[in-house]
Amino acid sequence: MPIQPDEDRVGEAPFGMTNLSDIQAVISSAKARGGMEALERFIRRRLPDAESAEVHEAAEVSVEIIDSIPIFLARARQEAQERGLTSVVTPLLGHAEQYFLQPMDLIPEMTQGLAGLLDDAYLVIRTLQHLDKGPEPFLDWDLVYPAQFLRTLVGDDIARKLDAIVIDAMQQVSAQLNELWKRMSHQA
Repeated sequence: MPIQPDEDRVGEAPFGMTNLSDIQAVISSAKARGGMEALERFIRRRLPDAESAEVHEAAEVSVEIIDSIPIFLARARQEAQERGLTSVVTPLLGHAEQYFLQPMDLIPEMTQGLAGLLDDAYLVIRTLQHLDKGPEPFLDWDLVYPAQFLRTLVGDDIARKLDAIVIDAMQQVSAQLNELWKRMSHQA
């Protein structure tokens, strides 16, 4: 399920250049749909053996991770620009951002509220983890715990689908860059 830019969104930033305030608006909107109570209900279903305090703590950690996503994305863009990697990183982040902005995805925030952003946050974090696999750390952040934590909440089936979306996005960007290099080499 490749993520494509929404061409009907006239007047917005081009693909890969999503305004992070749009993502913040999605987060705020999801918080308004049931807030912590809905998130805790979701977590109780996913972790039936957890005690109330553990469910509440998991919800708080979830919100902290979700609230950090715009910061992660902004920092990744900044790092890409500083390293001259925008041609690779911006399209990958664009795929993750577009998924975040889709109202109906694997766990839809339109019906699930904050719980519906768990899959979105997982996808962004997995994208950043893949960027970190280069010869030098990209952001030098330890994203293992947030990724594992979110994987527990979204479940292995959804996590596998999200991982496949990230890999597909990386393959698409790689193919686009290869095509660009071919066209540039033919012009020379």
